[in-house]
Amino acid sequence: MKVIICGAGQVGFSIARYLAAENNDITVVDQRPELIRSISDTLDVQAFVGYASHPNVLEQAGAEDADMLIAVTHADEVNMMSCQVAHSLFNVPTKIARVRNQNYLQPHWANLFSRENMPIDVIISPEIEVARAVTRRLQIPGAMDVIPLAEDRVRLMGVRCSDKTPVVNTPLRQLTQLFPELQIVVVGIVRQDKAMVPSAEDQMLPGDEVYFVVASDQTQRALAAFGHEETAARRVVILGGGNIGLFLAQTLDNDFPQVNAKVIEMNRERAQYVAKTLGRTMVLHGDVLDPDILDEAGVGQTETVIAVTNDDETNILASLLSKRYGSQRAITLINKGTYNTLVSTLGIDVVVNPRTITVSKILQHVRRGRIHSVHSLHEGFGELIEADALETSPLVGKPLKDVNLPPGVLLGAVVRGDEVISPRGNTVIQGGDRVILFASASAIKKVEKMFSVRLEFF
Repeated sequence: MKVIICGAGQVGFSIARYLAAENNDITVVDQRPELIRSISDTLDVQAFVGYASHPNVLEQAGAEDADMLIAVTHADEVNMMSCQVAHSLFNVPTKIARVRNQNYLQPHWANLFSRENMPIDVIISPEIEVARAVTRRLQIPGAMDVIPLAEDRVRLMGVRCSDKTPVVNTPLRQLTQLFPELQIVVVGIVRQDKAMVPSAEDQMLPGDEVYFVVASDQTQRALAAFGHEETAARRVVILGGGNIGLFLAQTLDNDFPQVNAKVIEMNRERAQYVAKTLGRTMVLHGDVLDPDILDEAGVGQTETVIAVTNDDETNILASLLSKRYGSQRAITLINKGTYNTLVSTLGIDVVVNPRTITVSKILQHVRRGRIHSVHSLHEGFGELIEADALETSPLVGKPLKDVNLPPGVLLGAVVRGDEVISPRGNTVIQGGDRVILFASASAIKKVEKMFSVRLEFF
C-alpha cells in the first residue's frame, strides 16, 4: 500500500514507523528540516521537506498513485487543504485528517466535510478521543486502560499488579481453574517496560502491567480477581481547562449527574470562557501547582484528579502534589514516551497518551480485511484487533487446537450474536463471528490476510 503522511511530528512519526515495518510504501512530508532529517535517519521511508498542501509537493510525494493520505501536521487548515488537493487533483481514494479546533467540528457545521464540499473520509480529533478515554477510566476505577470492543460486549482491560494482587506468581493456565466462570484471556504483560506475549506457563509478578480481554458483564469480577475493588469517583478535579479539559467537563456535566467536578485553569480569559460554557461545573482561575488553589478546589477530598494541561511536567507534578494532599487517584496526560518508565514508580495511577490514542484511531482505517477496530498497545508492541470471520477464513470451521495461528497471535474472545465465548482448544469459529485477538507487530500482516476476502468468495 502506498501512503503519504503529511506531518513528521510524534503522531506522523509513529504511523510511519508502524506502516514502514510492514513493508508499505511510505512517503513523509514536513516543512521542518530537522524532523525530516530525523525520520530519514531512523525509518525506511522516503521523506522530504515541503508544504503538505501544495500541489507540486503532493505530486512529488507520489499522490497520483497513492492509496491513502494521512494529514497530521500541526495546522488544521493545512491538514484539510492537503486532503482537498489530494482529492481534487489526484483522486486519492482515502484521506484522513487530524482536526483539533472544535469550531470545525460543531454539529451544525457538519456539512462542511461532505463529499461535495471538503471530501475528508475520516476526521480525527485527539482532544475528543482523549476525553473519551479518560471518561472510560473514570467509570472503571482500578483499570489503567479500558477499551470497549464489539459494541461494548467485550473489553480490553489494563491493570497494574502489586504484592497484594491475588493472582501474582500464578501460571496463567491456572486462571481458568481458579476462576472457572470468569471469561478472561491475558494477551499481554509489560514487565520493566518490556512487553511480551505470554504463554500458559508464564506468571504475573508484582509491578507487571497486565492486559486482558474479558466479557463486559464480568468487568467487576475480573478487577476483583486482580485485587481492584475501587468505587467510581463522585468528586473530580480537572487540572487544565484546554480543549481536553473542557470536553471532559462537558461530558461529566451532561452524562454523569452524580459526579461533582471542578476545573482549574491558569489563563483568566480561558477560565472565563470555560465557566460560561459549562453548566454546573465550578471553574477556578489559578495555577495547578499552587497549594492554595489545590486546597480551594478540595483535592484532599476528591477521589480522582485528572491532569490535562498542555505541559507534561506540569501534569506530573500537579498529580503528585494532589495525591500528597489527599486525592486517592491521579489520571495524568503525558505526551512524551520518555516518562513511561518513571510514572508507576512515582505513584501516578493512570497515564493517558494522546499520541497512542490518535495512532490507534488512524490505524483502524489503514488495516485491510473485515477489521472493525484496531488498538495499539505499548509503543508498537502489537495491536488488539476486532474483526469479522468470513466463511473463507482459515480460522473458520475447525477446532482452534487444529488452527495454525501465527506466532505472536492470541485469541481473546469470540462474539456470536449476544454470546461472548472465551476461546478454548475445542472452540470452533463460525462465519460471521466477531473475533477479538492480539497480534504482535511481526504477525499483523498475517492476521490481515486471515480476515481478507478471497477472490473465490465471489
